[in-house]
Amino acid sequence: MSQAPSSLAATPAVRPEYELPLEPFTALPVTRALPWPQRLWQQGWLRKTLILVVLACLWEVIARVQDNDLLLPTFLATARAFAEGIASGELLDKAGVSLSVLLQGYVGGIVLAFVLTTLAVSTEIGRDVLDTLTSMFNPLPAIALLPLALLWFGLGSKSLVFVLIHSVLWPLALNTYAGFRGVPATLRMAGRNYGLRGLRYVLLILVPAALPAILSGLKIGWAFAWRTLIAAELVFGASSGKGGLGWYIFQNRNELYTDRVFAGLAMVILIGLLVENLVFRTLERVTVRRWGMQH
Repeated sequence: MSQAPSSLAATPAVRPEYELPLEPFTALPVTRALPWPQRLWQQGWLRKTLILVVLACLWEVIARVQDNDLLLPTFLATARAFAEGIASGELLDKAGVSLSVLLQGYVGGIVLAFVLTTLAVSTEIGRDVLDTLTSMFNPLPAIALLPLALLWFGLGSKSLVFVLIHSVLWPLALNTYAGFRGVPATLRMAGRNYGLRGLRYVLLILVPAALPAILSGLKIGWAFAWRTLIAAELVFGASSGKGGLGWYIFQNRNELYTDRVFAGLAMVILIGLLVENLVFRTLERVTVRRWGMQH
């Protein structure tokens, strides 16, 4: 029997070309959007607002059950006192005094923390200085330094600025230094290869890479400074007869205006929420989240 040539056996059969007709786009099933209640529930601001409303309702119920405005005024009475304080301008004036002092101490703490951490990543003696100082002063409450500050700087805003710098400096320095140490070695070598040294190396390489840790330190420093300021004004205001929100709370407590005391506390909380959601959230959104460094 004769065999077919090998060239013919190795040649594959030619398959005919064909084209599959596609169904019209309108014939495909259309996915319906989520119901509007679910779309609203996905909004974070709405969920947080509902939480605040629930807390306000609980406050109102507990205050009415207790029925003692001297100990716990109702939410409506506190809201009325808050509105009166805003309308008269007293609450806004006290908040302005507190924020102006806070800004001075906060900026001073940031500058000193940046100087210490820059020295710590540049020299061994700087690292030893930072480790020693943070071990000594970070556990020390800032409000405990207020009597000493009053002796050194007298009855003025300088005493408050001193304790605010102390409350901001150490947590920010620790977070920033931890962020600097966590920068990958590849980025460090890239900066060295480009000839970056000293301050330019810190600003162009370390700070952008350690920005999540720095922002965390800024938020912690802000919280510490805000709490320290209110607590210090309770003492400082009582000594000098003037002050910000802390003095407003202390003065109304002495006069047994409990609704105004809660109105002052509400202003403290409101400023904290505004700074957290408008300042720090915006800063994170335009930096670390936009750069993909944080989710």
